[in-house]
Amino acid sequence: MTTPQAALAQRLQALVRPGDTLWWGQATAEPLTLTRALVAHRHALAAGGRLRVFVGIAASDTLQPAQADVLDFFGYSAGGAHRALARAGVLDILPCHYSQLPALLADGRLAADVVLLQLPSPDAQGRFSLGLACEYLPAAIARARVLIGEVNPAVPWTAGGPLLQREDFDLLVEATEPPPDLQRSAPGAAEQAIATHIAGLVEDGATLQLGVGNLPEAVLAALHGHRDLGLHSGVAGDGVAALAEAGVLTHARKTRDTGTGIAGILMGTAALRRWAHRNPALQLRDTGYTHDAQVLADSHRLAAINSAIEVDLTGQVNAEVAGGVYVGAVGGAADFLRGAARSRGGLPIVALPATHQGRSRIVARLSGPVSTARSDAGLVVTEHGVADLRGQPLSRRVQRLIDIAAPAHRAALADEAHALLRQCGAALALP
Repeated sequence: MTTPQAALAQRLQALVRPGDTLWWGQATAEPLTLTRALVAHRHALAAGGRLRVFVGIAASDTLQPAQADVLDFFGYSAGGAHRALARAGVLDILPCHYSQLPALLADGRLAADVVLLQLPSPDAQGRFSLGLACEYLPAAIARARVLIGEVNPAVPWTAGGPLLQREDFDLLVEATEPPPDLQRSAPGAAEQAIATHIAGLVEDGATLQLGVGNLPEAVLAALHGHRDLGLHSGVAGDGVAALAEAGVLTHARKTRDTGTGIAGILMGTAALRRWAHRNPALQLRDTGYTHDAQVLADSHRLAAINSAIEVDLTGQVNAEVAGGVYVGAVGGAADFLRGAARSRGGLPIVALPATHQGRSRIVARLSGPVSTARSDAGLVVTEHGVADLRGQPLSRRVQRLIDIAAPAHRAALADEAHALLRQCGAALALP
């Protein structure tokens, strides 16, 4: 007997060609019915050749290293379960700013032959929104030879992105399982302390941008005493919905998109999906808008809050590699930090716990690549305080960063700093 998945694979086989490059929404926007049929029947779809798959952050375990027998994985991130691909050495990292992806697709430097989309039920006019993610998908859709959609009633209908009709698709299928959730664990003491420091910096009426992870959610929870905050972010999670439902996130003082929150993708749970469904105060926009330099500069008191794996004593940030394994991404941090620096009253913030497994995350030298240059450094926050690096020469940067490192590591960092400053040609102003 032919199973529903095998029947779907036969329909996919008529559309997917050996050598094709496939894209789909990352994280919660992954169309699980389609992607799981793809990997289960990858040998038939590749037909003796190979297929390329673009990956972002994972909220499912769909992709596994063993599938590299016929699938070539490449992408901008090894977030979530995709770390297993990086550990196995089968993920080819694209080291670019997240904001560059649409342009790379538009000029053909990145191929997108087949795009798989997770869609909400159509509206009364028969139109499909992009549901949980807009971001780089419109650029991929514009390049695609084949467009395949998975209709999932659990996906919210959201405004802001392009609207598609049935005739735009080469194949539409019904989803057989709910969208994946992206749940966060409860913040620890260090994350709560960091969130408290950041909440003390954010003014009423500020516009928020947040990165991915537990720390941004902790920051959102610490902002419930604020008023008239706005949202302009690449990603929004459950904490955004909670802040909006508490009446804090009103977008009333935004200088762009007044009254409306802007995001590129929704990464959360059913609570976030319920809040987002047909919400007139929310728009999902493409990366060309969410990360646009002028849009960010024009945003009222943009507080850009991004995390890191480690920060060196001059302000350089590694957000990509930990323990020799690619776990993060260049992402959009540099875009948002620069935008916040140009925004009137903006806050370009990098936040991280001071230690991980006993090792300092404020370091003399990075153990991985420079994801964000020291010239883009703004404020660095740990549970031990805030180091404002703006307008500071190297010697003062070093001292301010040592001051927010874990106390047990400060003496060793100071010893290493003398050699570092000599190497950089900076004045030896340390005690």
